[in-house]
Amino acid sequence: MTNNHQPMNALSMLSQPGFTRLAFVFSAVLSLSACQPAAPSANTAKAATQSAVPALSDSERLPGGIGSSAIMPFASYEKPVTNLPVNAKADFFAGKALAHQPWVKAPTATTARDGLGPLYNARTCLACHINGGRGSVPADNNSPLFNAFLRLSLPGSDPVAGVIPEPVYGDQLQSQSTALSHQLRSSQNDLLRPDEVAPEAYVYLNWQTRWFTYPDGQQIELRWPEADIRNLGYGPLHEHTLFSLRVAPPIHGMGLLELIDQADIDALADEHDRNQDGISGRVNQVWDVEQQKTVPGRFGLKANRPTMAMVVAGAFANDVGISNPLFPAQPCTSAQSICLQQATGNDKQGNDQQGTELPQKLLQLVINFNRNLAVPQRRDADHQDVIAGRSLFYQSGCAGCHQPSFVTGESREFPHLSKQIIWPYSDLLLHDMGEELADHRPDYAANGREWRTPPLWGLGLSQQVNGSTTLLHDGRARSVEEAIVWHGGEALGARQAFVNLPADERKALIRFVQSL
Repeated sequence: MTNNHQPMNALSMLSQPGFTRLAFVFSAVLSLSACQPAAPSANTAKAATQSAVPALSDSERLPGGIGSSAIMPFASYEKPVTNLPVNAKADFFAGKALAHQPWVKAPTATTARDGLGPLYNARTCLACHINGGRGSVPADNNSPLFNAFLRLSLPGSDPVAGVIPEPVYGDQLQSQSTALSHQLRSSQNDLLRPDEVAPEAYVYLNWQTRWFTYPDGQQIELRWPEADIRNLGYGPLHEHTLFSLRVAPPIHGMGLLELIDQADIDALADEHDRNQDGISGRVNQVWDVEQQKTVPGRFGLKANRPTMAMVVAGAFANDVGISNPLFPAQPCTSAQSICLQQATGNDKQGNDQQGTELPQKLLQLVINFNRNLAVPQRRDADHQDVIAGRSLFYQSGCAGCHQPSFVTGESREFPHLSKQIIWPYSDLLLHDMGEELADHRPDYAANGREWRTPPLWGLGLSQQVNGSTTLLHDGRARSVEEAIVWHGGEALGARQAFVNLPADERKALIRFVQSL
């Protein structure tokens, strides 16, 4: 079975006004191995050798340490850690309210929450992370993206921004605007007034599919997205624009991940694969706007953020269009003159004496809300299939990247998160995941084939939390099984070990992952 898709950065640009099509596709032609398992190289095979299976620890039942939350009476990733100090609870719920608060166009009488946009992707922080969970993608071409968006850039990297932004549209395509004609879903060329800001574009997805056949004859359908960019509001994109579809990830447990000592992460890195196990994880090096220097990154799909503060402040600025002390600029490029002329909440009589739409004290409330989100407790940890799947997880080499556990460091400010044995199943490192998952878009030191290992804790509750079953950076996988089969590169050995398991053992391994 031959895959004739074009390279990911080779755009199929249609000439019709207001419509552009681009394909998130593979950059290499796949041979018959696209439908049948390929033999791993000697090195990648080593990653899936019979690894020692550690004894089951009682601490595994509480992946987020003693603050792990119960899933009764309902599953949610928005619950506070159970050991949150009493004197911190009011601030937690105040931060939660701010994260849910819909922002409005400036100027209004509600000066504490005006300044939306003028260009944005969502009105609230948690519009994409519903109940704190991952976003979803449309199953057909009838609905535009909402819980996901497109990253943009030109080839190359920048030591401060990480990427070289597309000159007109910046580094993120914003599909919403404060224009009334957009709110009524008119075309930019229809009822748009001269003083209104056009949304940058509307993005839809076309899904392509193929079948994957296991050695035992079982088949599963795989899919990948082709993105249709419609109604570009500011002219054509640069001919060398790179694209990456991103689905909003879940946000629980991030405060615990922030307290992992960098030395513990560094100890897992093996950039030049000196131990010859086929796995060469490495640390991204990114810009810290608070320290004004390059530091290790650990958050984001490509580990391009170093701290919780930058994650939250960056989301306010880029996703909601709300300026703040870390990112004080409006979400308009120099080429978007009407956008730059719009009224904002950046006035000293309005939201903030420093002239930003979100003052530091409110930003800190949202940061600490995110920091104190609990990881759900394990389910069915004693079930025989889960226990068997745990052994297969280690034996297949999955733990080579999905590092099971850490102990968090000391924190005087957040002692309840300190010295916790946690089980995120991530090394927080960048790994080459192969050509099939490559977006060919560098971000700081991360190249176009590299992704940060996503934590697995709480994954099995995703559908209960908000209905989303999508996995991987672009939401192509609809199940744990599909996500594993998409693995390549450094994970090829583990993927092949999984593929070669009998069907009942594959189900057991999947059930273990879903119990985390």
